[in-house]
Amino acid sequence: MSPPGIGSSTDASSPTSRTGVAADVVVLDGGFATQLGCHVRQPIDGDVLWSARFLASDQEAVIDTHLDFLRAGADLIITNTYQANVDLFVKHLNLTENEAFDLIKKSVSLAKTAVDRYLKEYPEARTPLVVGSVGPYGASLHDGSEYTGAYAKTTPVHAMREWHAPRIRALVEAGCDLLALETIPCRAEAEMLVNLLREEWPGVRAWLSFSVGQDGISTAFGENFQEVARHCYDLNPEQLVAVGVNCTAPRLIEPLIKGLNDQRKNNPIPLIVYPNSGESYNVSLGWINREQCEPVETYVQKWLDLGVTWVGGCCRTYAIDVTRIRREVELWKQKKSERN
Repeated sequence: MSPPGIGSSTDASSPTSRTGVAADVVVLDGGFATQLGCHVRQPIDGDVLWSARFLASDQEAVIDTHLDFLRAGADLIITNTYQANVDLFVKHLNLTENEAFDLIKKSVSLAKTAVDRYLKEYPEARTPLVVGSVGPYGASLHDGSEYTGAYAKTTPVHAMREWHAPRIRALVEAGCDLLALETIPCRAEAEMLVNLLREEWPGVRAWLSFSVGQDGISTAFGENFQEVARHCYDLNPEQLVAVGVNCTAPRLIEPLIKGLNDQRKNNPIPLIVYPNSGESYNVSLGWINREQCEPVETYVQKWLDLGVTWVGGCCRTYAIDVTRIRREVELWKQKKSERN
């Protein structure tokens, strides 16, 4: 038997997209580091390797975190490689380059182990996807610049490309189903990644999601989000399964995506959104003001009305939030079916 909301792998009423999951709406997981905190005692936020450190220090906790999201109703799980990098692993884990590369590959293996355990519990469920997280160059700088894109002013595109390529190669070699090019703050890095994918891994699919500003209009670096999103999708529509926004406050999502496809009736961009909880991060206090935030799930049906087909959570969203998102998706689908 499947968990509530998860269709059977043999359910003929669930159309399948080119990614192998239901073509209507795909439910993502939540904030990996957030949920990981339920399984470990060591601090996570503020670490130069963030949740990626636990690939080396506590692999069972990594598997358990993935399992939490699958049991909660996620159609996919994202590897904890957002802040993983060969050079960073060499420096901070005292590994050789080969060992560091293999540790990135291990992230996919651990996610697949979680999938295997999940399918033993729920043999009727569709097989969840394993998605390789490819965080921005700025994450390696450990200065929050993935939320400003400031490094784009001084970092040559070829340097960003050389930094990204080994991790992508490791994730692909390990057999991930998709890549998540996520929290990208600027057009230059997004363009580079889309082109890199086409040139080096033409058979691999990915989604592209941006870090954005607080104005509901711009990327984190200040460019017009919708213009950049359309441009990047049109560079490689064969490989991009979706384009959108992650790790921003839910209240900012609607103005960013509304109207994005108005002039693209015959070539709409599949939209993905997975915001954070809306909380603010204070260096001294950590995450604050949760009580002032509307829960993510309260926005979900509106996003689906606007054409979103991939939806989930990012920082400060837990497995229980994924369950609530799944519930809203199912309610929306039911209403849509009744209208038709």
